[in-house]
Amino acid sequence: MNFKKISEVDGQKTYVVVLDTKEEAHSALATFATEQGLTAASISAIGAFEEATVGWFDFADRSYRKIPVTEQCEVLSLIGDIATGDDGKASLHLHAVLGLKDGSTRGGHFLDGTVHPTLEATIVEAPGHLRRRHQKDLGIALIDI
Repeated sequence: MNFKKISEVDGQKTYVVVLDTKEEAHSALATFATEQGLTAASISAIGAFEEATVGWFDFADRSYRKIPVTEQCEVLSLIGDIATGDDGKASLHLHAVLGLKDGSTRGGHFLDGTVHPTLEATIVEAPGHLRRRHQKDLGIALIDI
């Protein structure tokens, strides 16, 4: 992974983060956010994965139904936010739309993806703090404003 802070104005920082082939995107971005101390940020990215998993949240089961993508795919859109989780580390909430070779798509909550050949992310930190707290009634963590 390589990154560069490209802007800082009135407490708002903007980073470009480029992931390398074979990096697992979700964990790499979470590690970056934790190491940089990001507590409130938005993220968008494009690139490609050799395989990935997105999910659909089943409220009855309080869990994600995994949707595996077991082929090379284009990251048409990867968007979301970063807040601080209950454990004090960066908590990412990301959604992805992945393009397949036949032009069809798979999308949902982004769970994981192995980069191939790159993933290019822009992360914009706001000069505030957001906290994501686990909601027992829903079974997921949501931003608590």
